[in-house]
Amino acid sequence: MTEKFNQNNQAGSEELSFAELFEMEENNKVVEVGNVAHGIIIGEDDECYLVDVGDKAESYIPKSEFRHDDTAEMKIGDTVEVFVERRKDEGGLLLSREKAIAIKVWEDIAKIQEADGTIQGRIDSRVKGGMSVDIGVPAFLPYSQIDLRPVKDLDALIGQSFDFKILKFNRKRNNVVISRRAILEEERNKLREQMREKLEEGQIITGSITNITDYGLFIDMGGMDGLCHITDLSWGRVSHPAKLYKVGQEVEVKVLKYDRTNDRVSLGIKQLREDPWATVAERYPVGQKAAGKVVSITDYGVFVELEEGVEGLIHVSEMTWSKKPRHPSKMVAVGDAIEVMVLNIEPETKRISLGMKQLQPNPWDMVIESYPVGSIIEGKIKNITDFGVFIGIEEGIDGLIHVSDLSWTERIKHPAEKYSKGDTIQAVVLKIDKENERFSLGVKQLTPDPWQTAYNNYPSGTVVEGEITNVTDFGVFVKLEEGIEGLVHVSEIPKDKVKSPAEFYKVGDVLKAIVINVSAKDRKIGLSVKTLEDEGEEEAVQKIKKAEAEIAEAAPATFGDLLKAAAEGGNKSED
Repeated sequence: MTEKFNQNNQAGSEELSFAELFEMEENNKVVEVGNVAHGIIIGEDDECYLVDVGDKAESYIPKSEFRHDDTAEMKIGDTVEVFVERRKDEGGLLLSREKAIAIKVWEDIAKIQEADGTIQGRIDSRVKGGMSVDIGVPAFLPYSQIDLRPVKDLDALIGQSFDFKILKFNRKRNNVVISRRAILEEERNKLREQMREKLEEGQIITGSITNITDYGLFIDMGGMDGLCHITDLSWGRVSHPAKLYKVGQEVEVKVLKYDRTNDRVSLGIKQLREDPWATVAERYPVGQKAAGKVVSITDYGVFVELEEGVEGLIHVSEMTWSKKPRHPSKMVAVGDAIEVMVLNIEPETKRISLGMKQLQPNPWDMVIESYPVGSIIEGKIKNITDFGVFIGIEEGIDGLIHVSDLSWTERIKHPAEKYSKGDTIQAVVLKIDKENERFSLGVKQLTPDPWQTAYNNYPSGTVVEGEITNVTDFGVFVKLEEGIEGLVHVSEIPKDKVKSPAEFYKVGDVLKAIVINVSAKDRKIGLSVKTLEDEGEEEAVQKIKKAEAEIAEAAPATFGDLLKAAAEGGNKSED
C-alpha cells in the first residue's frame, strides 16, 4: 500500500517527502486511544486517504467519512482531526474522521442549545413520525416541526438544507430532536409586530395564499394571516375558491376590517374593483338585447351571467311563448352562450329580469291575422277537461271549446262522453284575447241555433204534440223536435192532476198542449195543458193571442197574469 501511495503522490513529495513527514517530531509522539488527534494526509487513492497521526503509524480512512469536508480542496499535507479508535493487532491505528466530526458536533450541539442558536443540516430521508436530518450526526425532525403549516410534499424537501433549532439531545443515546418551525415562528412574530404597526383598514397589500377552504382563502400578509371570504373573492359567482386560486399564489388584497385585539384581518379581492351593479342600468337598459352565459338552471328558470358579478334570471314563463313550457334544462344547458332581452332592472336589490321569448315573434300577433273571428279552423284535440276541450292551433297556442259551446241542444255532462284525445274536429273562432292569451272556439256555432228556428216555428198560441221525455215535481218535459223541448209547468196542468203528475203522465206518452210563451234567448218554450182543456183549442188560441197583444200595454209581471186577466174578462162579459 505504501508503494501505491508513493506512486500516486510523486508530485506532492517535491514539497514534503514521506521521510520528512515521518521524521517530524510531532509524527513521533505517542497517540492515546479514544482521543481526537491531528493527522496529516500523506497519500490518497480512489477510495481512501492515508493519514499519519504520529506514533510511527499511518492509517487508511475511507473517503466516505470525509463527506462533510470539501474533498475537492483537500491535498497532501493537509491537517485533519481524526478519532483514534484502537490499536490494530497487526500494528498501526484504526482512525475515523466521521467520529471526530461527531465529537465536535456534539460539543457544538451543546453550545448551540445553551446559546439558543441554530445549526445547519440537510434533510436526508423520511422516517417514522418525521424526517432524518444530517447535522453532522443524524437528527430527528418531527412532522410538526417542519413548517408552520402541514407540508403536502415531504419528498420535495429531501436533499435541501435549512437552519434548525435544537429542541433536545442525549449524547449517550445519540438522540437529537430539532425544529425548523421554531425559527419560522420567531421570524413570523417579528414580522407580525411590524405588520401591527403599519396595518390599516383600506390598505392594499400583496400576500401569499397559505390555505384554501370551502369558505375562502387564508393569505399571509407577512407575519400575519388574513381571511378573504368566498363572498369577497369576486363580484361574480364562485363555486369554490380552489377553482380560481392555488396555494402559494401571490395576490393583491384590500384590508376590509382589522380587529387589533384578536389579530383578525378580513380581506377582499373584489373590492379592488368597482361594484358592477353601480352602473348596471346604464350598460343594460330595459328593452336592449344582451349576450350572456348560462351559469345555473332551476325548476323556475335560468340564471344568466351578463358579465362578472352581474347575473339575471330568465323565468320559465319568459323562455318560450308556449303556455306549457318545457323544463328549462330541456331548452338550455349550463355554459351555453345565449342572447336575451333585458325586461327589468332593480339595482338596489341586484336583480335583473331577462327574457328569451321576446327575441322571437309573438305567435299571438300572427294568430289574430291568421284566424279572424268567425273563421272555421280544424285541429286535433290535445286535452279534455271537465270544462271543455283544448285544440292545438299553432306551436304554443291552444284553443278552448267550452263545454257550453259543444252543442246547441245536447246536455253534455263531460266532453269525454263525446270526444277523445287525438280526434280531429272543426270549430268556429269565437274570440281571441291577446292580452290574456286566450283563444275561444265553438263547435255548435258550425250549425244554426235551432232555438232561433223554434222561435219562429212555435209562436205563442200554437197547438203542439210531442213525446214526454221527463216527469218531475215541477212539471212535464215534452220533446217537440230534435233538440227542442217544452215544459208544462205544474201551474199549467189541470187541477185534478196537479198533486201527482207522475200518476197521469208517463215518459214516452204523446201529450197535446198549447204554446203560451217562447224565448230564444233563454232557450225555453212554455206549454199549457190546462188552458187547452179548459178553453178548447180555438178559444185557447184566441185567448193566448189576445193576451200576447196586450203585453206591450199591460206589461204584467208574467204571462200567466195575462191569461188570468183574460179569463176574468171573459167571465165578466158572460155575466
